[in-house]
Order: sequence, then structure tokens, then C-alpha cells
Amino acid sequence: MKLSCVIVDDSSIQRILINKLVTNHQNLNLIGEFSNAVETKNFLSYNDVDLVFLDIEMPILNGFDFLDTLKTKPQVIFITSKPEYAVKAFDYEATDYIQKPINAIRFDSAVKRALNKQLLLIEAPIENSEHIFIKSNLKKLKIFTSRIKYIEAYGDYVKVITDDENHLVLSTMKAFENDLPHDKFIRVHKSYIINLNKVDKFNSKFVEIGSVKIPLSRTKKEELQKAMEVIQ
Repeated sequence: MKLSCVIVDDSSIQRILINKLVTNHQNLNLIGEFSNAVETKNFLSYNDVDLVFLDIEMPILNGFDFLDTLKTKPQVIFITSKPEYAVKAFDYEATDYIQKPINAIRFDSAVKRALNKQLLLIEAPIENSEHIFIKSNLKKLKIFTSRIKYIEAYGDYVKVITDDENHLVLSTMKAFENDLPHDKFIRVHKSYIINLNKVDKFNSKFVEIGSVKIPLSRTKKEELQKAMEVIQ
């Protein structure tokens, strides 16, 4: 993962130092560098930025006043020579607060925090999405339906194939089908239920999800066709 970032500092020497650290970091992509907050605000109006390396004491608008003007705030790592601003910085939900002079190890630690925070932001919608509970290997597991690729009949069990792993669940296909959101899943064969959003292609005989070919019952072809048209 790479975070798009900008540097905001009225000191050209500090911008050069931070630029070097950013450029040498594999997870950062520098897309802007500014000497004042006003120019930065204009840039943010037209560009998506994940992370701002922000000085506090600057002319016209200081770092805090600058953040107050933003409706949508990117992550912020404050970089300043004044330790007394630290408490106020975290009132602004800063990802981190680095004191000048900047230490490379301390810088990497702050970036790691930003990366972890960004991952949580990405995963949050998934955490709030539809889910079901299954019992597999005597454990009760929460499975997000958006991660399920397909379900296969397996004797007295059903095999649940997800993006990450497979689970064997003691259940009938009918009972499992009833637990799934009907607008996203369809039973295409007596032994298979598929996630419509995972379908790569299909013909009169098979549905393909990744490299797996799933048999398509002749009576289900029209139903599948209509369902795919709805979600596209």
C-alpha cells in the first residue's frame, strides 16, 4: 500500500529533509510540497491526499487553523520544534507528532501508524457489511457474505469457499441458502450456490469464478442471466 502525501512547512530546509525521508520510503508517494497552508488548502480541494506532514507555526494560517478549515481531513503527522503543542495536536486526532530535528527511525514509526490507520479505514466498510455466523470445527465464526465466493454441497456438510479460506459446515444446502442475502446469491446447481458479485463469466454449461468452473443447471440459466443484469 502507498499513501499519497503532501509536505507543508514554511522552512525550505525542513521541506528538503522531509522530502528525502518521504521519497526514500516505499509506502509513501509525494504529490505536493507547500510553504503555507493556503496553497495546501487549494491543492486539497482538487486532489485526494491520504496523509499530510504538517508544521504548526506558519504565516497566515498555522497548522491547527488550517485543519479547522477542512471539511474532510486526511491523516496528519505534525512535525514541529515545539513540544508544548503535543496535547493540542492529539485533540485534532493527529496520527502522530514528531519533534524536530527529525529522526529517521521515529519518522518510520509514524508512517507505520499511518499505514495501520489507513488499513482500518479501508476495512471499516467490510466490518459493517452483511454477515452470517457459521459453526466450523466446533467454532462459531463470523463470515462476511461479500467474501464468500461459492458454496458447495459436501455430503452432510456444505463447503464455504471465501476469498481467504474454506470452511466445512454441518448444514443442508437449502438451510444455508436461506441464510444468505437472496439478491446477491443464487443456487445455480443442486450442489452449488454462487455469489453473483464473484462471477467472472458464464455460458450455457458453466459459471466461472476465478479458475473454478461451476456447473450451471439448464433450468437456472435464465434466472442467472436476469440476476446478473440486475447487479451490473
